[in-house]
Amino acid sequence: MADPVSALPAEADVVIVGGGPAGLAAAAELKALGVSSVLVLERDLEAGGVPRFCGHSPYGLREFRRLLRGPAYARALAAAARQAGADIRTGVMVVALHPGPVLTVTSDAGEARIAARAVLLATGVRETPRAARLIGGTKPGGVMVTGALQSLVYGAGLRPFRAPVILGTELVAFSALLTCRHAGIRPVAMVDPGTRVTARQPAPALPRLLGVPLRLSTGIAAIEGRDRVEAVVLSTPKGPERLAADGVVVTGQFRPEAFLPRAGGLAVDPGTGGPEVDEGGRCSEPGYYAAGNLLRPVETAGWCWAEGRAVARVIARDLAEGAAPRGTRIGVAGLKYALPQRLSGQGAPALRQFQIRADHGAHGRLGLRVDGHEIAGRRLSVLPERRLTLPLPAPGGRVDVVFEEG
Repeated sequence: MADPVSALPAEADVVIVGGGPAGLAAAAELKALGVSSVLVLERDLEAGGVPRFCGHSPYGLREFRRLLRGPAYARALAAAARQAGADIRTGVMVVALHPGPVLTVTSDAGEARIAARAVLLATGVRETPRAARLIGGTKPGGVMVTGALQSLVYGAGLRPFRAPVILGTELVAFSALLTCRHAGIRPVAMVDPGTRVTARQPAPALPRLLGVPLRLSTGIAAIEGRDRVEAVVLSTPKGPERLAADGVVVTGQFRPEAFLPRAGGLAVDPGTGGPEVDEGGRCSEPGYYAAGNLLRPVETAGWCWAEGRAVARVIARDLAEGAAPRGTRIGVAGLKYALPQRLSGQGAPALRQFQIRADHGAHGRLGLRVDGHEIAGRRLSVLPERRLTLPLPAPGGRVDVVFEEG
């Protein structure tokens, strides 16, 4: 059962918005560091985030020194936060951010306000649905993103279709394949408009092992059917092709759940789609921090767990010593984004390296420049949505992260 809004405290030292891996890890770490009151607000009726619906492994090796399936991992994260002393409230939605920081929250019990010394935003990401991808055709049932598929299969024990097409080859698409296998669903194809699989090895071997055709340079132009999906029209190098199917799983193309930062007046980076932060996870407005997949689309649960802990250490230090200034914005050229977007140079960083991604494949040189002089770099081939890193420089000077093709 969800905790009623009327039972929420009017204030807390730290309020964490989002009860996924980053938020729960931060809550446990803050309590371990001696922060008196840590309140986690989760809009769902159960904490744990996306892993709650991923009924496969591997999860938990770095966090708990053992392999877990997603639901067990989510429960372990929530249990660790509660045992540390964090107050986790579910069924509570944060609807507005205010200076202070102050939050407006709501639930079935009504609306309330909570004041905090610091707020950590950890609301994660969402997949891009069919409508936003401009896939034509009719609008039958049986078209869904991976999260909806996992919720139906692992959460409700349902089998929404028997022979779907999976669109995409990001890591989440292979999670969709495993979910289908668990439910006795046999996809008729996995397709991707790109010329190569987006996910790293060994994920690309999974379709072959499961007997699912993998077709690259192939997209979905239209979906056919009345009440249910009956077929998809594929766009292929040889022209349109009709493929019988009874469902479509639209995977990947993640977007940070950044409504709150945008509406609350926090600076949002156009490259990541998430809030702009410095190396401590500090947002543009005092008292607000961000961690996990809200910062970028998309990293693994383990990465978000580690990042939540690291930003928690910065929050605890800032509460004791005072927060750093906003910092100096870095320059980015030839790339989709580089994270963090600002450098403040105060204390040990939470984000210890630039996380970089390109928006298209190319060969060239990736370089880190300070006042126009390259201090780190290498030649490489970049691929869309593949993580690249460069070390953070020492404080001082103009910093640019640059990729030059050729």
